[in-house]
Amino acid sequence: MVDATWGTGEAPRDVLGQVTSEPAFDDDHPPQKELIADCVHCGFCLPTCPTYVLWGAEADSPRGRIYLMNQGVGGEPLSDSMVEHFDNCLGCMSCVTACPSGVQYDRLIEDTRAQIERRHTRTPKDRALRSAIFALFPYPRRLRLLRGPLRAYQSSGLQKLVARTGLLPRLAPTLATLESLAPRLRSVPRPPRRVPARGQRRAVVGMLTGCVQSAFFPDVNSATVRVLAAEGCEVLIPPSQGCCGALSVHNGRKEEAKRFARRLIAVFEKTGMDYFVVNAAGCGSSLKEYDELLADDPAYASRAVAFTAKVRDLAELLAELGPVATRHPLDMTVAYHDACHLAHAQGIRAQPRGLLRDIPGLTLREIADPEICCGSAGVWNVLNPEPAAALGDRKATNVLATGASLLVTANPGCLMQVAAAVQRQGGEIALAHTAQVLDASIRGLGAGALLGRR
Repeated sequence: MVDATWGTGEAPRDVLGQVTSEPAFDDDHPPQKELIADCVHCGFCLPTCPTYVLWGAEADSPRGRIYLMNQGVGGEPLSDSMVEHFDNCLGCMSCVTACPSGVQYDRLIEDTRAQIERRHTRTPKDRALRSAIFALFPYPRRLRLLRGPLRAYQSSGLQKLVARTGLLPRLAPTLATLESLAPRLRSVPRPPRRVPARGQRRAVVGMLTGCVQSAFFPDVNSATVRVLAAEGCEVLIPPSQGCCGALSVHNGRKEEAKRFARRLIAVFEKTGMDYFVVNAAGCGSSLKEYDELLADDPAYASRAVAFTAKVRDLAELLAELGPVATRHPLDMTVAYHDACHLAHAQGIRAQPRGLLRDIPGLTLREIADPEICCGSAGVWNVLNPEPAAALGDRKATNVLATGASLLVTANPGCLMQVAAAVQRQGGEIALAHTAQVLDASIRGLGAGALLGRR
């Protein structure tokens, strides 16, 4: 229900909970008044916002959150309820695509979250969960240490036994979410530091191996390397690279994100690369904003601008270069899922679809309501397991309705989220990254190589 004070100039009543006497925001990059003023409250964002679709609450819509930002900029204190509405945002940026006024909601919510992380005291439980998440997920080596125990858990039958009891979701919903998201692990050798181009070299590319991608989807990285090499790219993969900082910056941990960004730039600017290739949508959107993230850093500002100019999503680069490797037939029907940070944040929709349509024998089908997030949103599904599951179930229903035999997307979080939702519904569909489909076609492996991936 919309609050009776909405639009009257008074603060909505649901933000008058526990507050401090200080204004919500300080002078260190608060949400900008000029950007807030761009919102005319037209409502075009409402049907594209996942939380508004779930709850129908004005304060959990983009224009509602912008209203709250305006209250904060005007001197209103930061209440627990206000923070909750900002935390509820998935950061999917579907509203940015839908907005006819060009409101830069992405900039607004990013600045707001950085303020919250500095100025708001969370509950001990919330602090502990967030500390655990950010002590683990941005560190590939720590994630890889989980592979052995997780494989044992999956192969021993213990996972099925736990599932039959039905206790885990009731007793520990966050742990249950993590357990359901974990993919079936495969043993894949780590890629070498340098992979030469096949045939004439057309470009030298650095490649991000990622955190979750390298630990739980190493086969996606291997496929990416093979595709790039087949398309005439020399691929450089420094082993000293770390996290790109995407999870951190999307959750308001700006200083942490800057540390990750500086290290990544320092590692790759020595390689002499023409491009920097990313195969994870969330990472790509953050990497393309390094110039903004480090704009105030005198030692890295210009270096970040130069680095950002070289960043390309895999599909983006392949479309830019044009294909040279032969595509062999894949007789199958594929549904393509737009990862939010690829479609909305980077504006990349046509390129992956074009690459898939160029494969002989492949039929591409669209998914209903593609603008609505699947509920993954980085670590949002871990922090908010119940609404994330509702969004995942909605997406899984639409995916299964296509009748496709394979779901293709370009983000590890989406792959895990949709796979878990499909399993909950008792459905069956194989899942693959765009790179894996291209790799199977170029290598002539046939559809069977992809249809076993569930």
